[in-house]
Amino acid sequence: MAVTVLRPPGGVDTDRLPAPLAELGDRIEVRIQPASQDRGTELAARLQGASRGSRLDRLGGKDAEADLRQALRESKQLLEVGEVLAVDPTPHGQRKSTPGGSLIERWTTAAPRGGVR
Repeated sequence: MAVTVLRPPGGVDTDRLPAPLAELGDRIEVRIQPASQDRGTELAARLQGASRGSRLDRLGGKDAEADLRQALRESKQLLEVGEVLAVDPTPHGQRKSTPGGSLIERWTTAAPRGGVR
């Protein structure tokens, strides 16, 4: 997985990774290279020897790939803006405790980690 960071290639150092990627430690391998057409720096990371996990694990929030996607997004924001941007919570109030409402709450909680697939 990779993101393009709007910084010159010398502005990103593999020895001093942003906290979200640094927290993954030895679980990931990181590669930094100039982005195509001089559009910044490509920051790529991949999991070391980890499998995708089952769909049940992913639905339950135990997805190593989702953790990596989230760490890359947050690292991009830290490198470009200096902070992780947060969205205000959805002002929908409390949903009724129904099977459908519980399912929507679970998906809403897991969605920020999912990214686009």
